[in-house]
Amino acid sequence: MRKVIVISMITLDGVMQAPGGPEEDTSGSFEYGGWVAPHGDEDFGKVVEKEMKPAEYLLGRKTFEIWEDYWPEHAEMWPGINDGTKYVMSETREQSDWKNSVFLNDVADIKKIKNSKGSDIQVWGSSGLIQTLFENDLVDELWLKIFPITLGTGKKLFNNGTIPAAFTLTESTVTSTGVIIAYYKRAGKVETGTAGV
Repeated sequence: MRKVIVISMITLDGVMQAPGGPEEDTSGSFEYGGWVAPHGDEDFGKVVEKEMKPAEYLLGRKTFEIWEDYWPEHAEMWPGINDGTKYVMSETREQSDWKNSVFLNDVADIKKIKNSKGSDIQVWGSSGLIQTLFENDLVDELWLKIFPITLGTGKKLFNNGTIPAAFTLTESTVTSTGVIIAYYKRAGKVETGTAGV
């Protein structure tokens, strides 16, 4: 079975929209695109470089279309992005000229891929798709980069429909600019109790 790994840059209040640039995703009149730029440093760069090693990807249609317009011409910055299989959840598209793009129709298709042999599957962006993955307990790991800002508006990583789930912290670091990098893996059900003094 393959793992589904959600990779996301988020603010303290959970916003994940348009981290890379002002024009990346302006839907909902979002005005803060490019909010990660002031927080880059060497440690952050090393983490991103590691996460961008060749992989397979699961994307929502909107994220795919942003990528489809950009990455084929800028692959020198992300070696392997053109060669990796890109699974795209879409109700409106069935094909793309970008090589290794495979379109999916529903959650059953995702489950079939997850249960097949192959490398782990990374989910980047794709806020709507991530909600579907959470609702169906299909997220095995979260690789989060948490930035020391709040935006108050924008698409969020966690929204209505997330099921109760426990995660274990497997790796963490804090960059010189205050970005918390934390990797979590799924660890069963939520346990409760009474907190003592």
